[in-house]
Amino acid sequence: MHPVRIIGIGDDGAASLTSSQLKWVAEADLLVGGERHLGFFPDVNADKLAVQEGLSKAVQAIEAAQAEGKQVVVLASGDPNFYGIAGYIGKKLGKDRIEIHPGLSSIQLAFARLKESWHDAFLASVHGKTREQVAGWVRKHPKVALLTDDDNTPAAIAKDLLAAGIAGVTAFVGENLGGEGERAGLYTLEELAEGEFSPLNVLILLRDGEAAFTATKDETASTADTALAADTVSSSFPMGIPDHHFHQRKPKRGLITKSEVRAVSLAKLQIKPHDIIWDIGAATGSVGIEASMLAPYGHAYLIEKNAEDMDILRANVEKFGRPNVTFQCGKAPEGLEAWPEPDAIFIGGTSGQMQPLLELCVRKLKPGGRIVLNAATIENLYGAVEGFKRLDMHVDITMLQVARSKPILNLTRFESFDPVYIVKAVRMEDREETDEE
Repeated sequence: MHPVRIIGIGDDGAASLTSSQLKWVAEADLLVGGERHLGFFPDVNADKLAVQEGLSKAVQAIEAAQAEGKQVVVLASGDPNFYGIAGYIGKKLGKDRIEIHPGLSSIQLAFARLKESWHDAFLASVHGKTREQVAGWVRKHPKVALLTDDDNTPAAIAKDLLAAGIAGVTAFVGENLGGEGERAGLYTLEELAEGEFSPLNVLILLRDGEAAFTATKDETASTADTALAADTVSSSFPMGIPDHHFHQRKPKRGLITKSEVRAVSLAKLQIKPHDIIWDIGAATGSVGIEASMLAPYGHAYLIEKNAEDMDILRANVEKFGRPNVTFQCGKAPEGLEAWPEPDAIFIGGTSGQMQPLLELCVRKLKPGGRIVLNAATIENLYGAVEGFKRLDMHVDITMLQVARSKPILNLTRFESFDPVYIVKAVRMEDREETDEE
């Protein structure tokens, strides 16, 4: 069986490849890559598949071709291991079935044009993500490099930084690096905010000394104190923050996912640092807030239908100092279409909209994403399991029944809570990860 060769390619196309790599491309039976990458080789006599048609479809085609003994080459921008496709393909096929031949990444080229070292830079991507964390990164790191997209443009980022009171920053933008239309330049934030740039760009933000704020000394101290308080709060608790630390509705308490259930649900979500998270039926916001702590470079979006819970939700977000949390009042699935595609979804309530809600969540979920739904009744459990199965999702169920100790005179008894069914759903092609848990 021939290995799948994943080759990094630059904006100058074939000129960026070695003679060996060009030979592999010419001999390929299946050539996979972005439409732009495939366009570099119009004369190659191979079946061609654009990844824009879907990563799952691409992996299926690669696996089928490899099983037939065909030679497969995948073209990816720059270094396929840096926010690239190599990790995804390796996870699906197995690392023993692939070879990775990296090219120069756009980050490397950008720092080369800037003539600056990059081993001490903070590297991140806002491609397909939110950019709320960028101001915090610039305040914390003197050198920040970002991969952008059509929504999170250098101009949009500059406007955010100016609105956040950040000054003393020089911006470098490298466009179409390595290609015919390459352009690179230095800008003030004000100039950057008014500029227009190629979609293929790298943005580097360099802080001048320690001047990162235009706020007054008192305002700067307040901002720093808030950030410090947020870090202290988020690092002072393990997963499963005790319930009493959250503001809750009184006298009707209990509109909160209990800490034990919350800890197991978050573990099932397998949240990563850059993940986009949805919390549907947020109530007090306990799950979404803890999820945002596990994804410091990502963002959590919360929705709750009860308007009376909005003040409580807002108070909890403020208490825990979570700048990467956005919340709104509404009845899902209405309003969810506008949210960014999620890596992880927690469903605490469906408000009688089980099937349409599940359909939207599965449709919007990123490849490799996870959905966790909490059900308190067997009817909702059945509806969730059947709904996910109709959508070709692999389902894993955990029943959790918690009893907490409670003193009675000089003795101890246990107070039981109702059982909760924790339903985890992933796409069928991702089920191996669930089986390993």
